[in-house]
Amino acid sequence: MAVKVKIPVPLQRLTQGSEEVEGDPGTIMSLITGLDRKYPGLAERISDGGKLRRFVNVYVNEEDVRFMKNEETEVKDGDEVSIVPAIAGGAECAAAYRESVPGQH
Repeated sequence: MAVKVKIPVPLQRLTQGSEEVEGDPGTIMSLITGLDRKYPGLAERISDGGKLRRFVNVYVNEEDVRFMKNEETEVKDGDEVSIVPAIAGGAECAAAYRESVPGQH
């Protein structure tokens, strides 16, 4: 069994159109790093310098990792991780998100 990871539409081009992929148990950051080996470019859109990007929300089994251990939150076989871009507030926030994500200008 593996960790199921739900990929948001803007990142599905990196996962060959897959809306759900599988990764290895560990921490959120080790999961992201492992997925980046399979899907190059994914990590830089989700994290920067080992930290989750400000405009990306990550949930483990529907719990926000910000209220857990952030990047060090443990994930195990059978867990479901959701990656959700946090875009709210209209054009200004959307522009800030595009600027924070490499290749999205």
